[in-house]
Amino acid sequence: MKRVAVLNHKGGSGKTTTAVNLGAALAEAGKRVLVLDFDPAAGASLWLGIASEDGRPGLAQALAGAAAFPDLVRETAVAGLEIIPAALSLSKAEKSLAGEIGGEAILKKKVADLPAGRWDYFFVDCPPTLGLLTLNALSAASHVLIPVEAHVMALSGVVSLMETVAVVRERLNPGLSVCGVLACRVDRRTLHSMEVVRILKDKFGPLLYSTQIHENVKLAESPSFAKPVTLYAPSSPGAEDYRALAREFMEKIS
Repeated sequence: MKRVAVLNHKGGSGKTTTAVNLGAALAEAGKRVLVLDFDPAAGASLWLGIASEDGRPGLAQALAGAAAFPDLVRETAVAGLEIIPAALSLSKAEKSLAGEIGGEAILKKKVADLPAGRWDYFFVDCPPTLGLLTLNALSAASHVLIPVEAHVMALSGVVSLMETVAVVRERLNPGLSVCGVLACRVDRRTLHSMEVVRILKDKFGPLLYSTQIHENVKLAESPSFAKPVTLYAPSSPGAEDYRALAREFMEKIS
């Protein structure tokens, strides 16, 4: 199982959009995918129509050892796509983890409890911060996928993320690698957006996916209907972008 942390500490980067819709496109292609919503805002859970607070033990309890991690897995409306939902209580879990020895590696231990061979890909939708939850995600991951909004203000943050990944690789997770940088919210109508894509290509070369995720109304609407765009508007440009990304992603991470 390939473990991919979808990471960007800047809001609006397309992080949750990519975790949900790339996961759905891979499932549509016949892969088995599990998404871990590790963001207390629970955006991925809501997008996939999963209630994060339903009275059952949740992610915070599992991290504290009070619930079994595999028991948190829920089915979604997409065949082959499952999710471990987040909850607001996850923000409290970060504080409790800070007081534990080895608190940055708790998630790695929990992931090891998941059934072997059940999924091909495991995506972690990280919170938009570089706190202990994100550090846990990077410690547990084999790869990092960095979505970047096609805006000049987003560029400096990518360099910072690369530095963070390098530190985690050196100190906690030697097998961690960046599997790609993804240009999101690309508006082909503006010179600014296309110039940012050019800068990303110059800076990151083959790490930049040739697939771009463009601004698309149906993609923006789909969370309101609690469906990934491949289910909500299967023939839309947004759905086709994520299908193209899924094909390229599978070539990079076989």
